[in-house]
Amino acid sequence: MGLLRNAVLGLVGAAALASASDVHTLGKDTFDAFVEDHSLALIEFYAPWCGHCKALAPEYEEAATTLKEKNIPLAKVDCTEEVELCQSYGVEGYPTLKIFRGKDKDRISAYSGARKAPAITSFMVKQSLPAVSLLNKDTIEDFKTADKVVLIGYFKEDDKASADTFTAVAEKMRDSFPFGSVNDAALAESEGATVPSVILYKQFDDGKAVFSEKFDQEAIEAFAKSASVPLVGEVGPETYTDYMQAGIPLAYIFAETPEEREALAEEIKPVAIKHKGKVNFAVIDAKAFGAHAGNLNLEADKFPAFAIQETIKNQKFPYDQSKKIVHKDIDEFVQDFVDGKLQPSIKSEPIPEKQEGPVHVIVAHNYEKIVNDETKDVLVEFYAPWCGHCKALAPKYDELAALYFNNPDYASKVTVAKVDATANDVPVEIQGFPTIKLFPADAKDKPVDYSGSRTVEDLANFIKENGKFKVDAYVEPKEEASSSTETMEHAAPAATEKTGDASESTAGKATESAKPKGEEDVHDEL
Repeated sequence: MGLLRNAVLGLVGAAALASASDVHTLGKDTFDAFVEDHSLALIEFYAPWCGHCKALAPEYEEAATTLKEKNIPLAKVDCTEEVELCQSYGVEGYPTLKIFRGKDKDRISAYSGARKAPAITSFMVKQSLPAVSLLNKDTIEDFKTADKVVLIGYFKEDDKASADTFTAVAEKMRDSFPFGSVNDAALAESEGATVPSVILYKQFDDGKAVFSEKFDQEAIEAFAKSASVPLVGEVGPETYTDYMQAGIPLAYIFAETPEEREALAEEIKPVAIKHKGKVNFAVIDAKAFGAHAGNLNLEADKFPAFAIQETIKNQKFPYDQSKKIVHKDIDEFVQDFVDGKLQPSIKSEPIPEKQEGPVHVIVAHNYEKIVNDETKDVLVEFYAPWCGHCKALAPKYDELAALYFNNPDYASKVTVAKVDATANDVPVEIQGFPTIKLFPADAKDKPVDYSGSRTVEDLANFIKENGKFKVDAYVEPKEEASSSTETMEHAAPAATEKTGDASESTAGKATESAKPKGEEDVHDEL
């Protein structure tokens, strides 16, 4: 009897906990009123069967609880129940998160942060602030700790030029940092600030960095990007994308224990100081993310290890794993990298001796020759042998390739190719499999991402609409193809599951994380 009573009480407690959610549930009857009542809100459009939505749920709940104290509500809409509502807001994949600012539809924007509670909280707090908050002696101390990194500009009250430049930076980077300004000379003096200047306050390293050079928008932006990165940070699900988008190389320090990571960070810290702004340095948990070492052409079971990734070109420079990681040797290795004395490590399968089938096979050693052929529009599938979605696509992709390969006129204008991105280094960052990109003949530096259904007809239409030659594979070739160079950008939503049921249109758009089975929980981008 006691066991039954305890079980009943447990169920009642669980139900009460579930009903105490700080995430608002919206439908067509409540959505408009909710949006109108709140000047700022984050709304998730989801499907109950979506794996990414399930992973987001506890993080979203935690963020909602934190943000509730700041009067920033989080809500969700079940798109399997509210189909028309979701369609009216252009929802194409799950989860889709959108920022609403009252009933003004022109001010709806996509959430672009990481799907972790701290990142969601930080992002929405920044959204709640003006681009630049005017500070005084009563508000400045709280503002300094509003986020891990904040920027405060100090100017004279009549220095409109400096204030305008700082505001332009804030408008551009407001999703990344809170910005404040001080025009009180006495307050600036008490903060040890000259005017005009910018001080970046951070909750790590030495606590702050000062910009006192000539006020220039690009220079301040570069300062903010560089000074906001820890001397030796940590790569993980919440930081990986930021490191990849920083625009400078990243040096990884792989180690299996927190103690070892801390010790190696101290060992290499002088090297990080020496190359601040040129190379970012970060430790990485080798037990949780050891498989990533293989992506850097390191042995994925031999730690500690060190490697540098040139993030723009996706080049890898692994450090000899038979050598110890000590300051002197790492200093020389990094200096040689900065001086351009190191050759990147290139992982490549052998170049095929002959063409077999209509799909051209790309490996690292022939990538440039095939993809950057300026005489052709080149469609490339980046795949993984273990990827189920890639296996399902394979016969359709062969059929697509045959439309061009078997027609001499079309074959001279379009190449359909594939590359095993797990066995070959490619100069683009791949976040999921399969990834499909079109490299137009006149814009090789601006590949177009494919995000449509994976049917032969849709892929062929994509080539026609976005390629230089506008080849229509379903009509007989004309004597002279159009040479229009207009292209359309298609942004593929990262880590989403497409709308709809388990039909061809849904399954055809799904992707798998760029990791082998067993590593999916690492992170979609790591």
